[in-house]
Amino acid sequence: MKRKLRSGLSVSLLAVAACVALHSPDSLAARDAQTILKETCQGCHTPEANNALSRISHQRKTPEGWLMSIARMQTMHGLQISDEDRRTLVKYLADTQGLAPSETDGVRYAMERRLNTVEQFDEKTSQMCGRCHSGARVALQRRPTQEWERLVNFHLGQWPSLEYQALARDRDWFDIARKEMVPLLAKRYALDNPAWKKWLSTAPKSEALVGDWSFSGHLPGKGELAGVMSVSADGSDTFKVSVKGQYADGTPFNGDGSAILYTGYEWRGNVTIDGVTMRQVFAAQGNAMQGRMFEAEHDERGLDFVAAKQGSNRLLAVQPGYVKAGSETEVTLIGSGLTGKPNFGKGVEVVEVVSQTPEQIKVKLKAAANAQPGLRAVTVGTLKGPNLSVYSKIDSVKVVPEFSVARIGEGGGSTPKVQGRFDAEAWGKGADGKPYRIGVFPAQWKVEAFDDRAKEDEDVKYAGTMQADAGVFTPGDAGPNPARKMSTNNAGNLKVIAAVDDAGKSLTGEGHMIVTVQRWNNPPIP
Repeated sequence: MKRKLRSGLSVSLLAVAACVALHSPDSLAARDAQTILKETCQGCHTPEANNALSRISHQRKTPEGWLMSIARMQTMHGLQISDEDRRTLVKYLADTQGLAPSETDGVRYAMERRLNTVEQFDEKTSQMCGRCHSGARVALQRRPTQEWERLVNFHLGQWPSLEYQALARDRDWFDIARKEMVPLLAKRYALDNPAWKKWLSTAPKSEALVGDWSFSGHLPGKGELAGVMSVSADGSDTFKVSVKGQYADGTPFNGDGSAILYTGYEWRGNVTIDGVTMRQVFAAQGNAMQGRMFEAEHDERGLDFVAAKQGSNRLLAVQPGYVKAGSETEVTLIGSGLTGKPNFGKGVEVVEVVSQTPEQIKVKLKAAANAQPGLRAVTVGTLKGPNLSVYSKIDSVKVVPEFSVARIGEGGGSTPKVQGRFDAEAWGKGADGKPYRIGVFPAQWKVEAFDDRAKEDEDVKYAGTMQADAGVFTPGDAGPNPARKMSTNNAGNLKVIAAVDDAGKSLTGEGHMIVTVQRWNNPPIP
């Protein structure tokens, strides 16, 4: 997400420590939340009717949002609070003053650390709010009018230079914020919402999540994977987690860890996969989980994750999700309760069912030479699921993400490099002439200077290296580089180029990557 970042090492370190605490279920209740609120928070937040506290009781947020609020109290107001008490407060506030599932729709990318998301907000919100932090940070809060106005006042009081920055000094920022943005936000993100009240009364018990889950995933630069995640109870709303799976190339994906459930559906876990700690940020509702797993130290190294509880009936994925007309291929269906005969639509024949369990079906397919290009609905018995793409030729290639940010790092410093990770999506044209996504294809990758200035500055030479067969870009070291003009750092402005082979014809797609400096302030919601 495009945003302005402020430096502040102490804030960054606290945010990292707090984010680790959010995913950790250990020692949840050193004291009960009401005692903590009374003894720790009432020094500043005054009691109100119905056991409410000023400011605190007039907001609703995600677990990450409440965590950031408490961290701000520590860094800006000297709040003294133990890790155990902080965990207890976040749990209590997220459970009693959180967001309903429908209220997080469309903005979960911020919690899932999809930092290359290009946001789509109205122009005023983008300019007034999204120029300093993600618009999703705003959209993941609920406040009444008075609290939105206080938030505006807080911004100007805490950052008085705000009015002199770009997109502020050319307008009456404060008046626009108070008179136009406050009413807009109070209406769009109101504290009182029937969806929240309904969720509080209907949220399922966390025990429903205990059991085995069949999952499917995709990691850019590595490919598809599948397996089983076993969940066992380990306390109130806390779990032990075991993952056993593998990538399509046979590489294992195994590990163990723990998780905690907030707000009745916000799943947060830490699972060590082959020695690497990965965080889980999922929405868990009913017999379905969906979200993202990413490395704790490298949130850019993450995989899309979707799961179905075993015993339910759901078709999750087809791996790979395409077949070429006139050819045979083997695909794997992933899901739960997969019984009956698989069907892949007109022009696609099931040559052989190689193996079949309720969680995975491996089949050999043959697409007729005259099969019409386009999408086919895949079914297993009465279950409907993802589509299968049938293609005769690739029409175009897209680099995903189309725009990305990588960051230099290390070089003697403590901040790690942030890689660029890419997929090459093949697209075709259907019988109706409309484009359709075929799927992710193997590609050969390279980078080039994005413009004349990047060419003159030799950005390709200094900014980093692209792994030709995987689409993984590793930036250069941080710090001044004496070999560059004016000893500048290893930043760069690059084109990302993917070349996909289709029956001897090479098709290319292009993306744009900025290689920039370290991110010093890295809060849970950017």
